Amino acid sequence: MNTEIFKLLPLKLLFIGFLLSFFSCVDTVKKPINGNAKTKLYPSDVIPFMDEWKILCGDGKSMKNLVGVEHKDFFYVENENNINWVVYKTPNSGITSRTSSNTRTELGQTKHWIPETGGKLTGTLKVQHVSTSGDARVAASYSVVVGQIHSGEGHENEPIKIFYKKFPGHTKGSVFWNYEINTMGDNSKRWDYSKAVWGYDMSVVGESPNQFPSEPQDGIKLGEEFSYEINVYQGIMYVTFKSKDHETKIFTKNLLKSDFSKKEDIPEQIWTLYASIGRDGVERENAYAGEIQYFKQGAYNQTNGKDPKDNIV
Repeated sequence: MNTEIFKLLPLKLLFIGFLLSFFSCVDTVKKPINGNAKTKLYPSDVIPFMDEWKILCGDGKSMKNLVGVEHKDFFYVENENNINWVVYKTPNSGITSRTSSNTRTELGQTKHWIPETGGKLTGTLKVQHVSTSGDARVAASYSVVVGQIHSGEGHENEPIKIFYKKFPGHTKGSVFWNYEINTMGDNSKRWDYSKAVWGYDMSVVGESPNQFPSEPQDGIKLGEEFSYEINVYQGIMYVTFKSKDHETKIFTKNLLKSDFSKKEDIPEQIWTLYASIGRDGVERENAYAGEIQYFKQGAYNQTNGKDPKDNIV
């Protein structure tokens, strides 16, 4: 079964009024017990504030207490060059959450906030594998979401989703992030506006199921480490991406005032990618103002085997 997997160095979260530091990693293997066995490590040993999260795994199992637990083959610790990583792994198809058709092994933040008060999430990771099956015309094929902000009310849309995507046969993949409009009225007309970090944005697709665009020159390889920071402060979202030998990229997005509240504001990318399936809505003028949000982080698989006619994005 094709799976998507990435390894996560722990993160930092800034909640209202106090700082929770998820220290970068356990730098070395714990000393053997009695000289002949290694101490068992759990994800909560690597991410010391795991009690602030719950998780849904790729087989549909949900766990709310993550201290001193793992889920074999989906959520566990792996050591690489004396550095301990938390591993998230998920299949292309299986049991999904209430609001999605895609499988995931993904942390969900248990404490919620609103854009006006804000929060901060950082992650350092390596994508080890993405699906090699899919349809090149489908924008989300061959990709995994590695971090996001999710609304907890209203349309339950996402102000940001960070993707890694690599076409089969390519050495380098793309990192991009999407902003989903908080649609005015009927949410069936929602769409995502995609911004390239390294490589392509989401709108670069193939002309046929097995015809791929050229390989991105400035892309990220499987197993190549990169990091991101999402910092929402007084309603403004600041997003920073870093990777060795790649240009640092910084983006800002106002979450309190929409850039897309009129038809004439809709970017050309949306007319090309979404309008053909009737998704050409506009956003409410105050965007995500006052709406409950929370962070998610892990491997959220974007390949689900649906008919491209119904799932072109």
